[in-house]
Amino acid sequence: MRVIAVVLQQQAAFGALRRTLGISCFFPRYFRPIPSFCTQASSDGAITPADISSESEKESNEGEAKSNLSWRIEKLGRGESVASAFQSWMGDGLPILTGDIFHTINRLRRLKSAKRALEVMEWVIRERPYKPKELDYSYLLEFTMKHHGVAQGETLFTRIPSEFQNELLYNNLVLGCLDKGLIRLSLAYMKKMRELGHPISYLAFNRLIILHSSPTRRKSIPKILTQMKSDKTVRHVSTYNILLKIEANEHNIEGLVRVFGDMKRSMVEPNEITLCTMAIAHAVARLRTACEAYTEGIGKSMTGRNWSTLDILVILYGYLGKPKELERTWGVIGELPHVRSKSYVLAIEAFGKIGNLGRAEEVWDEMVSKKGLKSTEQFNSLIGVYCANGFVTKATGLYKEMEKSGCKPNSITFRHLALGCLRAGLVEEGIRTLELGMGFATSKKVGRSTPWLETTHSILEVFAENGDVENVEKLFEELKGAGYTRYTFVYNSLIKAYVKAKVYEPNLLRRMILGGCRPDSETYSLMKLIEQFRPG
Repeated sequence: MRVIAVVLQQQAAFGALRRTLGISCFFPRYFRPIPSFCTQASSDGAITPADISSESEKESNEGEAKSNLSWRIEKLGRGESVASAFQSWMGDGLPILTGDIFHTINRLRRLKSAKRALEVMEWVIRERPYKPKELDYSYLLEFTMKHHGVAQGETLFTRIPSEFQNELLYNNLVLGCLDKGLIRLSLAYMKKMRELGHPISYLAFNRLIILHSSPTRRKSIPKILTQMKSDKTVRHVSTYNILLKIEANEHNIEGLVRVFGDMKRSMVEPNEITLCTMAIAHAVARLRTACEAYTEGIGKSMTGRNWSTLDILVILYGYLGKPKELERTWGVIGELPHVRSKSYVLAIEAFGKIGNLGRAEEVWDEMVSKKGLKSTEQFNSLIGVYCANGFVTKATGLYKEMEKSGCKPNSITFRHLALGCLRAGLVEEGIRTLELGMGFATSKKVGRSTPWLETTHSILEVFAENGDVENVEKLFEELKGAGYTRYTFVYNSLIKAYVKAKVYEPNLLRRMILGGCRPDSETYSLMKLIEQFRPG
């Protein structure tokens, strides 16, 4: 515990159509894939169901890759022209086919190499290895707008031969505007599409919904869905998945179930993304039976060894406390050609959640030997496990290692350590550590992530057991800002604090109902206990 004390002293001192109608659309920063199990601010750590469709394809082995045109283009150095790759390809007596370009563009899109993809399409249109078609012009338009902006895209659109200015190009034009957040301009082009009789892709509506998913804009989503119906654009499974994630982001289980019911009535078949969203949302809400049902559905619907789905299963089996299934799933991940650092982090947290510290430490050792220790997130995973299970001495020892490694602690680190101190009975030190963590910048994404919210609630529970109403109320307001207080168990923890403090507060039940939370049997039992503290 000296480590934390020293730190506290130091800190006190220093104060196609997305295209070709097959690729799922991207999310703006404020549309948080939910739940986010990455409490690190970096975007590459977030594990979400939405990642499945875009990341699930297995890469070709290196021998096969060299026979692909895309491989030659990807290996070009900065400043090298794509012409050299094409010349090399043709020099080997290989023809340039539309399939080669299609594969290359999809690879470059996935790698977010818009500039290189634009160079490829400019070469194809200029050199004409085959007669360009509508799809080729749609690629050219897409990457022109991505790299040079909407204005140049609009200019290019007017120069494309009129016979190709059809549904595909107009939809790409709309999506390009939406990618830049130009909603009014995109709506104007959608209006023109209706006048010309061109059908509007569900991807355009998907993107519109995402752009209106922030709390201040959500009221517009029903209007978008009504317009979608008016345009006779059928809701795709991805449309429902976006709507489900929006409800899950807000911790609105009733809304989530309602959207899922609409999906079933429309006879749209749920996919892995759907089931992962439903399972995770019910796990976070502590609705075990429903979570188990959706988790079982994921296992049945899985196609191949999809690392993203496997990661989510690791999370779910940790929540459900199923050691055999967790071990089996982790074994499958271990057999993959490449195991990401994030997968190790999730496994450590999952084994810790079921109380198997020994196995969590084994996975940690494996991660250290194979991946090395490069990030604060890696350290936070095991520190969090130790603190949640009451091993604060081990946690502080690991904290010291983290400092020696050059990784800097963040607000998440100190929130874990605060929980560890409180569970060890070191209340004053726990409060000081909690306050210290509040001095660090915490992004909105981190503040709404599931590990952060669950750790905060665990701290709140300790304060509630101690009857510390003041600190409970402070943390409750923080959880309320993230929508986490929609869950009954969070309000029950608040009521418990008043019971332990022997403070009569008759408005707690009313406050709970007005807050959009449904009381359960435990709630009413706690309220009966509060009645005994009614003044004379």
